[in-house]
Amino acid sequence: MKQGFLDKLIERIRLVPPQEISQYLQDLARDRGFLETIFNALLEGIIVTDPQGRIIYLNRAACEFFTLHGPENIGKLLSDIVPGLSLDFITQANEVISRDFEIFYPEHRFLNFYVAPLMSDENENLVRTLAGRAIILRDITNTRRQAEEALATERSSVATLLASEVAHEIGNPLNSLTIHLQLLERRLAKLPKEQREELQHSLSVASNEVTRLDQIITQFLKAMRPVPLELKSEELNSVTLEVLSFLKQEIENRNIELDLALEKNLPPLLLDRDQFKQALYNILRNSFQAMKEGGFLRVVTGCDETHLWVSIGDTGGGISTDQFDKIFQPYFTTKTDGNGLGLLVVQRVVRAHGGEIMLESAEGKGLVFTIRLPRQDRRVRFLSAREEESAEKNSQG
Repeated sequence: MKQGFLDKLIERIRLVPPQEISQYLQDLARDRGFLETIFNALLEGIIVTDPQGRIIYLNRAACEFFTLHGPENIGKLLSDIVPGLSLDFITQANEVISRDFEIFYPEHRFLNFYVAPLMSDENENLVRTLAGRAIILRDITNTRRQAEEALATERSSVATLLASEVAHEIGNPLNSLTIHLQLLERRLAKLPKEQREELQHSLSVASNEVTRLDQIITQFLKAMRPVPLELKSEELNSVTLEVLSFLKQEIENRNIELDLALEKNLPPLLLDRDQFKQALYNILRNSFQAMKEGGFLRVVTGCDETHLWVSIGDTGGGISTDQFDKIFQPYFTTKTDGNGLGLLVVQRVVRAHGGEIMLESAEGKGLVFTIRLPRQDRRVRFLSAREEESAEKNSQG
C-alpha cells in the first residue's frame, strides 16, 4: 500500500456512503490478513523499520530467531530489541547492504542480514524520500557448517598424510632398535650370571618401552587413517564404562572425583566399538589435562526420541567461545604439551557415525563435551516407485 493512501481515503471519506465504508474496511482487513499469512509462512525473517530504525513490522520467523513477541516490539528501536543489531553502518539512504552475523541466543546460528531501502515519491515535490527499510534475515548456519566441514575434511587429509609420514619415519629406527636389543639379549645370555642379572633389568625395560612406543604408533595410525566403520549393535553405557575402567588408575592418581549418571535401559545403537572408544578416550584425556590439580569429572548418558548421547564435563579452565571451532583444527591446542590431533580424531569418528558434537563452556570454570549419536531405529527413507506400487497392491488384495 503506497504511503499517503490512507490520507487520501480519509479526505474523501465524507463523500463515501456509509455502506461502502464498511466494505472498504473489510477489504483492507482481508488484504492485510492475506499478506500477514504469506509473510508468516516464509522461513526468512522479515523486519520493516522506519527511517530512524523503529520497528514497524516483523514476521514470525524474525521473532523466532531472537525469541521476540511481535506486537510488543512495534515502535521500538531495532538496536534496543536486539543488542548489536543496528543500522548505524548504513551511510546512504538508498544503500543496499548484505552482511553475515552470528547469534548465540536462543541457539548458536549464523544469519545473513540483507537491508534494502523503502523509497516513496508521495510528496509535493515528487522527490523520492526514504520511507523505511526492509530487513531480510536468512539462516545460513547449515551452509556455513557444510563449508567448515569440507575445510575440516581437507585439513584432516593433510594431517593424516603428515602423521603417516612421521609415524613411518619413527617406525624405521624402532625396528632397528628392536633388532639390536635382540642381539644384545643373545650376547647377554653368554655372560656370567652376576653380570647378566645386572644388565637384564635395563635390557628388559628398554625392550618394553620400545614395544609400548610401537603400539602407540600403531594405535595412532589406526585412529588417524579414515578406515571404514565396523558397525555392530552396542550398549553405550557398556562402552563408556569400559573406557573409564581403562583410565581408572589415572583418575585416582590425578585426584579426580568421578560422578556417573548413566541412564538405565538405553536402546542399543550401531557403533564401531574400537573407534568410538578411541574418541571417548581422547575426550577424557583432554578433560584430565584441563584439571591439573584434581577436580570433578561428570559423565552422563541419556537419550531422546532421535539420539543417544554421552556428556563429559570437567572443572578445568574451559575455553572461550571464539575457540569452539578452532579446537577441531589440526595442531590447535591450548596445552603446552599437546599435539592438537586428539579432538580432530574425535570429530572424524563422530561424523563417521552420523553424530554431532556439542560444547558448553564457562571460561575459567570448565567444559562440557557432548556427543549425540542417531538412534538406529529412527532412520527413515523414501520408498521406491516399485515398493509403493507393491504396497498398494497388497493393501487392495
